[in-house]
Amino acid sequence: MSCDSDPYVFSTDTLPNDLRFLPPLANGRLGWKVYNNIMHMGGVYNGEGGHCHRADVPCPLAVKVEVEEPAQHTYSLDTHTGIFTHTMSSARVTATQSLYSHRYYSNLMVMEILLVRQVTSEEPVTVKLVSSFTPESKDIGFESGPDYKGGRHIQGQTTTAEFPGGSCPAVHLLWTYIPETLTLPPEQSQARWGFILIVANSLDSAEASFDEGLDLMATGNLRPSHEKAWKELWLQSTVEVTGSESLSKALIGCMFYLLSAFPSIHDTSSSFGGVSPGGLSNGGDGQDYWGHVFWDQDIWMYPGIALFYPKLARAVLEYRVKTIDGAKDNAQRQGLKGLKFPWESAVSGREVCPEDIYGQQEIHINGDVTLAFQHYLYLTEDLSMFREGQGSEVIYGVADYWVSRATWNPQEQKYHLLGVMPPDEYYYNVNNSVYTNTVAKFSLQFAVELADILQHPAPKEWKDVGEHIKIPFDQESQYHPEFDDYIKGHPVKQADTVMLGYPLGLTMSPEIRRNDLEAYEPVTDPNGPAMTWGMFAIGWLELGEAEKAQRLLEKCFSNIQGPFQVWSESSDGSGAVNFLTGMGGFLQAVLFGYTGFRVQKECLFFSPLLPHDISELCVRGVNYLGRQMDWLLRKDDICIILREQASRDGDTKPYDLVVVLKASGTKIPLTPGQPVTFPREPGYVCKVAWTSSCWPF
Repeated sequence: MSCDSDPYVFSTDTLPNDLRFLPPLANGRLGWKVYNNIMHMGGVYNGEGGHCHRADVPCPLAVKVEVEEPAQHTYSLDTHTGIFTHTMSSARVTATQSLYSHRYYSNLMVMEILLVRQVTSEEPVTVKLVSSFTPESKDIGFESGPDYKGGRHIQGQTTTAEFPGGSCPAVHLLWTYIPETLTLPPEQSQARWGFILIVANSLDSAEASFDEGLDLMATGNLRPSHEKAWKELWLQSTVEVTGSESLSKALIGCMFYLLSAFPSIHDTSSSFGGVSPGGLSNGGDGQDYWGHVFWDQDIWMYPGIALFYPKLARAVLEYRVKTIDGAKDNAQRQGLKGLKFPWESAVSGREVCPEDIYGQQEIHINGDVTLAFQHYLYLTEDLSMFREGQGSEVIYGVADYWVSRATWNPQEQKYHLLGVMPPDEYYYNVNNSVYTNTVAKFSLQFAVELADILQHPAPKEWKDVGEHIKIPFDQESQYHPEFDDYIKGHPVKQADTVMLGYPLGLTMSPEIRRNDLEAYEPVTDPNGPAMTWGMFAIGWLELGEAEKAQRLLEKCFSNIQGPFQVWSESSDGSGAVNFLTGMGGFLQAVLFGYTGFRVQKECLFFSPLLPHDISELCVRGVNYLGRQMDWLLRKDDICIILREQASRDGDTKPYDLVVVLKASGTKIPLTPGQPVTFPREPGYVCKVAWTSSCWPF
């Protein structure tokens, strides 16, 4: 398959004029935008409190290759393998520069250069390597260290801790020497050179990783081990459509960049530092939200990853667990009990938002965090995350916070949450944000449920506040106002109330769902953040209006900046770059919109609907209760294949799954390796469930 026809390969003969949209190369530990002389390392921040930002790390691989004569240039990002390639073809030589962040060895980045002679000649061929690297950083006090096995070495520490008394992480760089020129001798038809860069937090780790990199080069396994790791990832998740090339490429780009932000599925280091809106390649001082972690991770990026990769989903939860002490400190500073997760988080979990009002008022973050934990339990049934993994401490701590934050209103006989900022940040200091109150209600109910499962005594206040918290509703207009005293028709920044239906799953009639969508769609800022329209699209798909959903989803394409499918936060190209939040929302519109997937307590519910221009949707690798399934959704039927696989870790036997057709109650068993196909009718509702009628707990 040629690059022109392979939707996984993004190619161009000219680089984008705006260099912000060069492709980022990341692996969950290191992140870099090609050719940039700055990179970042997960968990390495500089600055205290609201000044905290990702520390700039100089990148020795900031090299451009130049040939001596006119050449045709091709730039390609192969998302199959995560390798960026610049090819220069002249009359005498084809020079190829390849760059990648190693997908398996997370401290390792690589540059490879291949020269291939095009004509027989007795003349040598020389190319220039033009570097913009300087061994210094405004965030890290670097000094030179002794060379190690021919590799250059600099080391330093960030200058300012995240909070008083906090630590300043060390950073070590080891890299193979990069000359100013490379020459292909007259007697050789081709030659290849490899250069490696190691970034680590200690000298021992840096040297061990450098040794590993040298061994991989010596055995010829440097690139193959990287490509194998990407292949393994893609085998566990595929989202492809037939009928729209632009949608297909957009989905592939979203999956690629999101996966690049997560650690290896084999990583056991527990060093994952969360996912920020612009990913690891961005987030320096004053840039792309300073590299902080928001609700974007838990609500927007997490669901599309968790559906395929339970290990990566767990890494997100473990990141939040590591910030428990900081969340406890945040609550205490507000004079409240329990845990208050920061609106903007770095390493410690203490609030690092530059503007105090967001940390004080945008408290829905607490419910967003617990929703991810709930989603994980229903998808995996992994109670170890909640016992040994301290997940229960998160859930119970958030429940205690809601109880201490709520105020009883005797007139309404309801609990209120006063003085908050909803997801729609055009408003602040409002009372009873409908999104905030709903997510608080559900996190309190989940705390009661989890306490019952773990046989933990649940304070009666959890249930009381959860049952009696106010959910604003306008009886006359039959819709949910965004907050108390919201005036219908006033502008909103982004998806807010429309998220009650999905992802929150608040029960409501189709009429109310429609009224909410119709009330907020025309007043939502057309220049607002990119993830918004995916939520409207899911709402219309729930109501069976696929073409209306498609029209809204197509608005997102103006946020995709070619040629490398890099998203901007706003449609005019402004805002955060490599906007993973928008990608996550877009991906959910397909994964949870077209399919109708809903992760529920006792089943994986689905009710598929495709727009007229999409003839097939293939979703491979859906992981439910440890079983992987491949789905093919067509206009007239649905095909599900349960993959052949061993039982889950710790199980004596794998769980048996059945498809239940809701209308008739018919149960169709899923047998590994055997396709199950059944017709799809309008409004068809089904679920995949464990064979027992009882929830496995």
